[in-house]
Amino acid sequence: MRLIRAIFCILVVTVGCKKDDPNPPAQATLVAPAKNAECSPVQSTNGTSSVVRFNWQASEYTDSYQLRVTNLLSGITQSPNTTSTTHTLSLSKGTPYSWQVISSNSKSSKTASSETWFFYNPGSQTSYVSFPAEISSPEPGSSVFRDINNEVTLEWSGSDIDDDISGYEIYFSTSNPPTELLASVNSTVHLRSVSVEVGQVYFWQVVTTDSQGNVSKSPVVDFKCR
Repeated sequence: MRLIRAIFCILVVTVGCKKDDPNPPAQATLVAPAKNAECSPVQSTNGTSSVVRFNWQASEYTDSYQLRVTNLLSGITQSPNTTSTTHTLSLSKGTPYSWQVISSNSKSSKTASSETWFFYNPGSQTSYVSFPAEISSPEPGSSVFRDINNEVTLEWSGSDIDDDISGYEIYFSTSNPPTELLASVNSTVHLRSVSVEVGQVYFWQVVTTDSQGNVSKSPVVDFKCR
């Protein structure tokens, strides 16, 4: 009888805890500035900067957001917090940026990250640096299987407002950052197979070059072969 009562108490406590568990915040959907495009500033603050408005859709189970906007030339990130789904920032003109929204709930330790979009804050420039290549596969931190040829296929995509990407250089190695040039390919190629060994962690990066000689680098991505 004592055993039955003890089990009953444990079940009651467990069910009660599950009932009280908060729902984790959901991922926000980005709206503007548009992906891989030139934005439309709402105000020019001076000769070198302008005000850009960011907008996203509200996400479920969220009571606050962190907007993360990164200058792709300097690497500097602005990270203001807000309870609204809009926010404005003063940004350098003629500069490419990335932006992302992190959803939070004060009752949950979990957060949710939106997609990361690239955009250009316009200035007087006549040539645009390509946006960093976006890694499609393998995804960062993933574990992947080799194919029958003991290879893994690397996949990426590129974007440039001028639409003048001339080619990509793919760096691949077991060291971080990768320093070994795996291949140089033209702008129509977005796949590359590479031999890998089981149990090994690999790092890779894509460097994009346009017809004006502008260069951009993707983040370094790691994956493990199993």
